Amino acid sequence: MTYLLSDIDHIFLMYLLPFFRIGALFLTMPVIGTRVVPARTRIILAFAITVVVAPLIPPVATHEMLSLATFGDIAAELLIGGTMGFVFQVAFQCFVVSGQIIAVTIGLGFASMNDPINGVQTTVVSQFYLVAATLLFIVFDGHLVLIQMVIDSFITIPLGEFGHVDFYALANLGSWLFSTSLLMTISIMTALLLVNIAFGVMSRAAPQLNIFSVGFPFTLTLGMILIYMGLNGMLEFFDRIVSECLMLIKSTIA
Repeated sequence: MTYLLSDIDHIFLMYLLPFFRIGALFLTMPVIGTRVVPARTRIILAFAITVVVAPLIPPVATHEMLSLATFGDIAAELLIGGTMGFVFQVAFQCFVVSGQIIAVTIGLGFASMNDPINGVQTTVVSQFYLVAATLLFIVFDGHLVLIQMVIDSFITIPLGEFGHVDFYALANLGSWLFSTSLLMTISIMTALLLVNIAFGVMSRAAPQLNIFSVGFPFTLTLGMILIYMGLNGMLEFFDRIVSECLMLIKSTIA
């Protein structure tokens, strides 16, 4: 059998372009895209999925291997796959920001530890929420949903077509991050605000009472109780965040 150089380029690009889209997702998505998973493992997973998916993708017209248009297609594939993973990465940061807000409110802002997933210093409460969200993400097969989404994207956005990425919606993820985090912590912050107001009245009524020695352990204990009570609604809150992220991906990449 004889192959022309153009045929070899076409076959190679039919595997190379999906590999970049899937690989970009694995570099940015939660759990698999963290520092805990070695880069070699992510490359092997992306290559294995590409080998299975590439023959099922409808054939499209490709350019020459070393042409400028090919590099543009590669950049588009990286952007599409990276956007999907980035949106869910922001969703996980909602739990980190919520934990930091609660930690500062109850007096645990100084209790920080190294986050092995992101490689930064975070509070203990943030680490607790992040671990809980990661476990929920794995239990409900969130990583499989993301892989299925990137495979389905080859139908909605064929290879070689940039599609339409709403960068304004991506920029609004910042405001969505803080508003969602405040919504998660508003009940605890309100309860602790009432406690601080009560301590303020006590300090005015009895100036000889040392509010700092009494208020700090009471606020810390109450904060722990409120965190425990708030775990009942964490599953519903996690489902809401994931649903909003899925809708955002569908509306952002079209």
